[in-house]
Amino acid sequence: MNVRLRHIRVTTIVVCSALLLIAAGARAEITPFDADPQLTALEELVTKSSPQGAREGFASYYAARFIGRRTTSGHRYHPEKMTAAHYSLPLGTLVRVINPATKQEVQVTINDRCARKPFPFIDLSRAAAKKIGLWGKGKIKVVIIPLLEEPLQEPA
Repeated sequence: MNVRLRHIRVTTIVVCSALLLIAAGARAEITPFDADPQLTALEELVTKSSPQGAREGFASYYAARFIGRRTTSGHRYHPEKMTAAHYSLPLGTLVRVINPATKQEVQVTINDRCARKPFPFIDLSRAAAKKIGLWGKGKIKVVIIPLLEEPLQEPA
């Protein structure tokens, strides 16, 4: 085989391989949540429904000792209400919390503060924790989607 022809074939293979790698790299950049196929449809829904953007984080729930205590907003904590604590979202913000493993979701209102963590974190009421399959597990990975802010009414 002619040396020149061999050189052209090798060059063609190298160029095609490079183009495939570039295309694969571009595809990886737009695949949400590190190429997890289960979350692709979920993220599309999230992107369309949230003005502030979704965050992947962790959820926990209030301990029983907080029942009846006042929250940061002045309301008392009731375990059967759909409420939550977050370290930075404004009080009164409506938040959708989704368990990506089971696709269960719940909407809660932020009415309390929790300790700042180095990752997105939300503390749910007992009823909200049960609704997304968190109850009895301690902490799970969730998608946190702030929906809208409504000022909380003063407690009576």
